[in-house]
Amino acid sequence: MSPPRPPANDYSLARLRVAASPLYLRGAEVQRGVDLLLAGQNHLLRVIDGELRDAGIGRAHFRMLGHVSRWPGISMGDLIDLIGTSKQALTRVARDLEEMGFMTVTTGARDRRRRELAVTPAGEDLIARLEARLAAVMADAYAGAGQDAVSGFWSVLEGLVPVALRMRMAEWEKRR
Repeated sequence: MSPPRPPANDYSLARLRVAASPLYLRGAEVQRGVDLLLAGQNHLLRVIDGELRDAGIGRAHFRMLGHVSRWPGISMGDLIDLIGTSKQALTRVARDLEEMGFMTVTTGARDRRRRELAVTPAGEDLIARLEARLAAVMADAYAGAGQDAVSGFWSVLEGLVPVALRMRMAEWEKRR
């Protein structure tokens, strides 16, 4: 009889090397971080892919809906800066979400050229379900890593966001 299999989320069994080398700025160490970040993001988002398909949307739609939910009234221009995609691509995604009843696009009250975005109740319901599933996966990973590792992870991720964009995000938070 074979021994029982450990649970799939037993992070202690899957860790090959927890501590970074003192030479953590070397190419191999930096590349390991890039590889893990991309693999982690891919596997995290796989958790919601089925629900995205059921809703008739993709990851780009989810990303936009999440940002608009977090910062109601954000403009298309601000989203272009945040997401780093073209106006054409973002407009297509916004149009899809509006047609499906997940989001509204309105003309700005002070600047008629500004397109302001808001999530509808149906969009809020969808984003809440999706984010709850993602939060459960992140909580498991956080529990396996510990508080100090989570703080370090946040510091690294924050360091990837340009300072000017972090400042704008802080302004958007104030308007919430």
